[in-house]
Amino acid sequence: MDFSLTEEQEQIFQMARDFAAEKMAPHAATWEEEKRLPREVLNELAALGMAAINVRDDHGSGLSRLDTVLIFEALSYGDPSVSAFLSIHNMVAWMVDGFGSDGQRAEWLPKLASMQAVASYCLTEPGAGSDAAALRTSARRDGDGYVLNGTKSFISGAGFSDLYLVMARTGEAGPKGISAFLVEKGTPGLSFGAQEKKMGWIAQPTAEVRLEDCRIAGGNRLGEEGSGFVYAMMGLDGGRLSISACALGAAQAALDKSVAFMRDRQAFGKSLTEFQALQFRLADMETELSAARIFLRQAAWKLDRKAPDATKFCAMAKRFVTDASFSVANMALQLHGGYGYLSDYGIEKIVRDLRVHQILEGTNEIMRTIVAKALLAK
Repeated sequence: MDFSLTEEQEQIFQMARDFAAEKMAPHAATWEEEKRLPREVLNELAALGMAAINVRDDHGSGLSRLDTVLIFEALSYGDPSVSAFLSIHNMVAWMVDGFGSDGQRAEWLPKLASMQAVASYCLTEPGAGSDAAALRTSARRDGDGYVLNGTKSFISGAGFSDLYLVMARTGEAGPKGISAFLVEKGTPGLSFGAQEKKMGWIAQPTAEVRLEDCRIAGGNRLGEEGSGFVYAMMGLDGGRLSISACALGAAQAALDKSVAFMRDRQAFGKSLTEFQALQFRLADMETELSAARIFLRQAAWKLDRKAPDATKFCAMAKRFVTDASFSVANMALQLHGGYGYLSDYGIEKIVRDLRVHQILEGTNEIMRTIVAKALLAK
């Protein structure tokens, strides 16, 4: 593995970082206060090719997973909440591209790539949680179509998005009885719960997606019947890398804010940068993020090459990077002292936003389970 970035990758990263600095960071606090996901910013990101990053180049940007983690690390330097939502949209777009029919690709990918249609991923259920294979949402055949019944929980973009990729049971218990379906907003029987009150990701709408005798055409099934769980897990390999990159970028912003703060502040007649104990804290934070960055890029490299241990590496990277990123953000708050607890400095928002990265796309306990199973299967 060559650890250096190509000139094109350096340009991709810088373009995303410049966008984050100019169009996201100055407005992140306002979006949170207004509890508003900025559709206009998502449209601008789409115009830059960032709404269908891994979609083949007939409809999308055709970029690699390594390119993707560079983009999301850079964007999250400005705001992890909006960036993480974009990563979920991209995961759905990749799944439609990879598993959809020619007709589905032609219908949906131009809309997803332009953000004319925003997409949400619907796997988690109230009674299943981490045991995704135990989901109970049903899809019953009815003539040429399906009737869906069930509830999905913690869905980013619920009520905001235009397209919902829903995992539902068409057959036996367990993962082999699950299929994937595309449900368009406005379909009779599709509704949404009240917006959840959350610790972080406040700009992002999050609610239940409810399906009550929701009738869709047979052509809305994505891929083969009974293959939905496989598709969902393949989507999560990439999704875990993107969510990790979002955590990494925001943690880097927290570290940079800490360095600037310490240079400006004095205690006992000296700059904070002169205290060795605080220097050691900064050194550890920099080391943790550098290790996380290399690990994340290695996992992306493996996924690009379809390495046999790619899923294990995606799980390891997700666990390590999100844990390290939250730890660094939390330490940044500590280094700011009381000022870190104030919203004006932007640190407490990063801490709140990054906490959920250790939970979603599979909790970090589930990541450990995936790694252990792979290790013990040898």
